Amino acid sequence: MTARHIRILLMTAAFAAGLVLCFGIVLIVTGRLSTPVAQQVAAIGGPFKLTDQNGKVVTDQDLKGRPTLVFFGFTNCPDVCPTALFEMSEILRALGPEADRINAVFITIDPERDTPAVIKDYLSSFDPHLVGLTGDPAAIAAVAKAYRVYSKKVPLDQGGYTMDDTAAADLRRYL
Repeated sequence: MTARHIRILLMTAAFAAGLVLCFGIVLIVTGRLSTPVAQQVAAIGGPFKLTDQNGKVVTDQDLKGRPTLVFFGFTNCPDVCPTALFEMSEILRALGPEADRINAVFITIDPERDTPAVIKDYLSSFDPHLVGLTGDPAAIAAVAKAYRVYSKKVPLDQGGYTMDDTAAADLRRYL
């Protein structure tokens, strides 16, 4: 399989996931999803204390009471992350004023490079509802583990590094 085929496959998978998430969010926001299912808590996640793109401390407690879409990625990600964030932005745009009832969170897996200022600049290309979170490497490792997200720093031949990660988004209802 060529790199082009892999890229197309990843983009198709990200698009399909976006459609499923959009449909799920619309069902939750419009109340068409039955209450018992909407109130179930996913068996992933946990407490965290991170910093948003404006320097404000955000914890898991700040997200309670509203459906929350969490995406783990990094600002130097070439394909999957910007595609997924664009799809999230399109979902939020399509919801119009109802988007205010949803938490949309981008958590970096590359805290060494992704400072609040870098994340703020990066997210300026996407929907303003998106909140970007970062923290020290230990805090990011803990939240990634709690959400079952794989990430690994991968050195590049010409110097520097990239990140290998789980390209995953999680719709979670905080109660």
